[in-house]
Amino acid sequence: MANTNTVPLLINGQDIHRETTFEVISPGTGEVCWKAVSASADDAAKAVESAQAAFPSWSQTKPSTRSAILLKAAEILEKNIEKYADYMMAEMGADKDAAQFFVTPLAIAMCRDIAGRISSVCGSIPVVAKEGQSAMVWKEPYGVVLGVVAWNAPYVFGIRSAATAIATGNTTVIKSSEVTPRCYYELGRAFKEAGLPDGVFNVVACRPEDAPAVVNTMIGHPAVRKVDFTGSAATGRKIARTCADHLKPILMELGGKNTAIVLEDADLEKAADECLAGAFLNAGQICMGTDRIAVHTSIAPAFTQVLQQRLEAFSKSAPGPPTVSSSASKERLARLVTSALSSGARLIAGPPAQPPSPATFLPTILADVPPSTTLYHEEAFGPLVSLSTFSTDAEAIAFANSTPYGLHGAIFSRDLRRALGIAKKLEVGAVHINSMTVHDEPALPMGGFLVRKVVTWDD
Repeated sequence: MANTNTVPLLINGQDIHRETTFEVISPGTGEVCWKAVSASADDAAKAVESAQAAFPSWSQTKPSTRSAILLKAAEILEKNIEKYADYMMAEMGADKDAAQFFVTPLAIAMCRDIAGRISSVCGSIPVVAKEGQSAMVWKEPYGVVLGVVAWNAPYVFGIRSAATAIATGNTTVIKSSEVTPRCYYELGRAFKEAGLPDGVFNVVACRPEDAPAVVNTMIGHPAVRKVDFTGSAATGRKIARTCADHLKPILMELGGKNTAIVLEDADLEKAADECLAGAFLNAGQICMGTDRIAVHTSIAPAFTQVLQQRLEAFSKSAPGPPTVSSSASKERLARLVTSALSSGARLIAGPPAQPPSPATFLPTILADVPPSTTLYHEEAFGPLVSLSTFSTDAEAIAFANSTPYGLHGAIFSRDLRRALGIAKKLEVGAVHINSMTVHDEPALPMGGFLVRKVVTWDD
């Protein structure tokens, strides 16, 4: 989808154009799909000040008013779902299934769910110790909430960051990823069309080299009361340090190194299908994606054969090969594979060499990846998954817990009691029994190890 228009900033409900822009390259074609305005530190400050000015009025709106606007925004997104999916496909190379039938519908469902929860946000009346005295506790909005968001599921992250802030009476500034500036801008426009007052939802994007100044300006602004970040652990550390310097609370959602455990009594076809979906959905560019599959030694040969057969069938039915976000991402994935193979890993599915197209990376499965390799420890974030074996439940648990990135996990077994016992010992935020590691829905909390543990299972 080519378009020569320039994506503006959205500040105080107005499109802001500047001479400084950056090109948005479509990884699917390697060509410029459009340009986007690169915000300056002054633009960032103005966006925060716009949100600050809108806060007194918006914070006093009735829950029913906020709910109605969120529901209208969801309706607009749903009515134009193909258009929004096209933006995502152009900017990040997502396939139609991921963009139109997974990411965007999830964002719409989240928006409606948030709208339905607004009226339930209320305080309490605790009983205090002192005789003749009463007390009330009520919840108030923070003020301006800054969202620094990622590119791989733009509408989901935009709703999760901006809509939750707006729903609870806050105003917001979204600093979008430079990979998907139009997706976030269009989300802001949808809320404006739904009747959201000017200044409540602001969107700025910038060139990567301008990001530190832009983000630090907003974090340091006195009006910003809370920060929400989605992205890599490396960037999260930098933002967390800046927030600490300014004593600003921050909520972070970082990456994951997620393991699917296949026990000897598992339904092999179901486990293979779910592992492949978890590994390769959205070209593997999901924080909850399956990075590692641990299979019991007694069924490893049979499972490997089923996995290869199902991947072959999956590849034949797919509309095209996966496209990752950029040529740089493809090169990084290729280095991970080369390094692992040279260290003793085996290629059990995938091409010996990737096609020459700029950002196409065919699904790849490696076996026996050594602990000395980068792939063993770090998130692949692409259509690349590794296969290992174990002999005992304790070995499987130890392997799954041998990473600091405990986000999601999966267990495949016909024995629910055994699977639940293993789930309790996994150091992850969510475990999914007989379904893939990728599981995100409004009714369930999202987070990693030490936050809480969510367990789901197929009936």
